[in-house]
Amino acid sequence: MANQLQFENSPYLKQHAHNPVDWMPWGAEALKKAKDENKLIIVSIGYSACHWCHVMERESFENSAIAQTMNKFFVSIKIDREERPDIDQVYMLAVQLMTNAGGWPLNCICLPDGRPIYGGTYFKPHDWQNILLQIAQMWEEKPEVALDYANKLTSGIQRAEKLPINPIPEQYTTKDLEEIIGPWSETFDKKEGGYTRAPKFPLPNNWSFFLKYAVLTGDQATLDHVHFTLKKIGSGGIYDQIGGGFARYSVDHYWHIPHFEKMLYDNGQLLSLYAEAYQQNKDPFYKRIIEETAVWIEREMLAPNHGFYSALDADSEGIEGKYYSFSKAEFDEILGEDAALFIQYFNITKSGNWEEERTNVPICAINADQLATKVNMSADEWADFLKITKQKLFDYRKQRVRPGLDHKQLTTWNALLLKGLIDAYRSLGTKHLLDLALNNAAFICAELIRDGNYLLHQPQDENRAIAGFLDDYAFTVEAFIALYEATFDLKWLTIARQLADRAIALFYDVKQKTFYYTSAEAEELIARKSEIMDNVIPSSSSTMVRQLKRLGLLFDNENYTAIADQLLANVFPQIKTYGSAYSNWAILLLEEIYGINEIALTGEDALAFRMELDQHYIPNKIVLGGMEENLPLLENRIGKETKAYLCKNKTCSLPQDSITALINYI
Repeated sequence: MANQLQFENSPYLKQHAHNPVDWMPWGAEALKKAKDENKLIIVSIGYSACHWCHVMERESFENSAIAQTMNKFFVSIKIDREERPDIDQVYMLAVQLMTNAGGWPLNCICLPDGRPIYGGTYFKPHDWQNILLQIAQMWEEKPEVALDYANKLTSGIQRAEKLPINPIPEQYTTKDLEEIIGPWSETFDKKEGGYTRAPKFPLPNNWSFFLKYAVLTGDQATLDHVHFTLKKIGSGGIYDQIGGGFARYSVDHYWHIPHFEKMLYDNGQLLSLYAEAYQQNKDPFYKRIIEETAVWIEREMLAPNHGFYSALDADSEGIEGKYYSFSKAEFDEILGEDAALFIQYFNITKSGNWEEERTNVPICAINADQLATKVNMSADEWADFLKITKQKLFDYRKQRVRPGLDHKQLTTWNALLLKGLIDAYRSLGTKHLLDLALNNAAFICAELIRDGNYLLHQPQDENRAIAGFLDDYAFTVEAFIALYEATFDLKWLTIARQLADRAIALFYDVKQKTFYYTSAEAEELIARKSEIMDNVIPSSSSTMVRQLKRLGLLFDNENYTAIADQLLANVFPQIKTYGSAYSNWAILLLEEIYGINEIALTGEDALAFRMELDQHYIPNKIVLGGMEENLPLLENRIGKETKAYLCKNKTCSLPQDSITALINYI
């Protein structure tokens, strides 16, 4: 007998529809049942590409004895964290406060009113059964113990990440940056790139900050480490050397063995990062990474409606990484006389370079392309040869059982991918990438924006419409501003401003001077949280604040600027405590110290000027232009003749006749 999850659209929830556990989706019916029957709630949260979520399902949730315990004493609610990040945020914080650790699967035991009393991540079957029985007994015999603990824990959840309202400094200084960079850069892994820890996450926003910082300050050592890190990531097993695209993280220090799930949000951000790196350093390696990743995204993640799917699973045929790994014998069979060369290139061994016997995850040395000299090929000839060889390996691999696809289309992740496509287009000049971006923007407008300026978290289905969260608004605003800068089509900037105004109305607390993650109109949970710290995705607050700063400049709007200035002042003392967790705020700080170059390009060839400008790396800029006086900086500057203006701190240069002259002026 299937449980209530059979009626859901989320692939993750559907995966649990035939468990013997009487799972219910989050909603009024489940919460009412818990209160009416005075039963504790199990809130179990995961996502479809999560390997250990699958393991716990097989071991515990398909176990009839454990299911009997869960059904008898608890109301069990299963949640897709990507569908309801607001709920995940609250219970993740609860588990972190209880255990000083977090992750997925996330399992939290709560009072009938939803307040947590116990939690953790993955549990072995025996441990999970014992915990359930002990807590059920406590709830029956000593409920006051649970109630007292719930009061204390909920209070802690509500206080967490609340920041005082600080005075806005007269100015920020390079000394402030040095105090942040000092301890942060001490964590650099000089041998393997990234930071000296494992597992290793790419953390694109971190390296975007360091790239900007290094160029603006002339810090060559930091710049070298950024490029070294990007080379190591792109050469590692965390990057799919055969099919393109990045896995979520590597389990080791070497970027070699990934946790094989591929997430849209990682790949969108990494497209942006490698595009930015290519602008700064025209290394053909970066171009290859961008092009291969864009091909993978279009081939495997693009839906017929021009939205993008969420993720590919880590497992296929129940085995993690099976789809992506090769034996030496397979290389010999596929490549024939070329096998020896590419066995060397991809570090394939007979015994295997992974824990699985005779199994290899392809990985390259960062100078692997020097093998071209071994076969007397030019760089272009080698690039073509490598492309043909990868295609042979890919054609062989695609005959295998593919990892599962999570077909959810999430607003935030689509916006991140949209921004990645735009950045890749501006860096490479490939029009097809802009076409993909414009089609995706049209999907967002058609499927995710309601009544002009209300966002949904994902397209509405027959069960429900989930209202957008702050990150949905923040990243869509960011992507549409970027699309305006690429096209000079004011439509995208107008929508961005409308969404920003709606976000201020729904999420900004004037008294607390903070953005909340959930809307003032949303379902009330046990706490309304602000999302301040940047993680593998920059926080919704830092992203919204950075975009308000840009909108303030583009529209000469002091209200946007005032909100941004106040939030940065509130967060500023936190940045130096742990730079990696405030990298997007640090970019905002960098822009405060070095200013933002407002570049206006006017006249009939404004877009051609923009394309020429994009051959140069200017880390702190916004670009506007076209043939219409539709923004303050364009007033009285429009004519047939193409001109470039540089404005900063409400002062503009004389018109420049060429991009070369503008760059020299900068």
